[in-house]
Amino acid sequence: MRPDNRQTDELRPISFERDFTTMADGVVLATFGDTKVLCTASVDEDVPRWMKGSGEGWVTAEYSMLPGSTPERVRRETKGTKGRTQEIQRLIGRSLRAVCDMHKLGERQVIVDCDVLQADGGTRTASICGGYLALHDALSRRVQAGMLDEHPLIEACAAISVGIIDGEPRLDLPSLEDANAETDMNVVMTSSGRFVEVQGTAEGVAFSRGELDELLSLAEKGISEIFDMQAALTATPPAARG
Repeated sequence: MRPDNRQTDELRPISFERDFTTMADGVVLATFGDTKVLCTASVDEDVPRWMKGSGEGWVTAEYSMLPGSTPERVRRETKGTKGRTQEIQRLIGRSLRAVCDMHKLGERQVIVDCDVLQADGGTRTASICGGYLALHDALSRRVQAGMLDEHPLIEACAAISVGIIDGEPRLDLPSLEDANAETDMNVVMTSSGRFVEVQGTAEGVAFSRGELDELLSLAEKGISEIFDMQAALTATPPAARG
């Protein structure tokens, strides 16, 4: 029995709240159970110096755990980002770039900020799911305003955690399960069924090929359900900004 009484292949309650704040070009509050991540996308009508004249744009991400997001206060990273933070924000950026046509984006940069308000496992996967939606809305508003001829996003992107706890493969791990997992894995996919990244680690006993296949199938099931939730949100265009 799981701590929250879910089935092994059941996602936590998930929601995506559009325009939770209204200053950035795209804003989504992603909630996975008790994990809450504020994802904002800001469009800069310029590109990094090394990309000038290329005719292509760039999508990057920043990630942070805010003070108060965990029972023990997380210190702000005022002296540069730490290794874990860098790893996660690079993963988010890679995932979002995988579904964006940089030629259609043109010479502009989009920065997706993922700020964890409350952490109970799966913060990086929630960031990818919410970050995609914030990016989608930011670029949709550029299309609405006539600043882009067509939408640069070519498909959706989503992610989820899976793991083996007490010998049992489980979907969407909260912190308690993640801390006790024999194997934990983060899977990122596109809506065409292709993999962007698979991060898997055996914390104790090594896992078999059969267990790997089972975890990937479990992740695919959960991500498919998340794609449906994302599609339900993006089916309605975001409100135009004045």
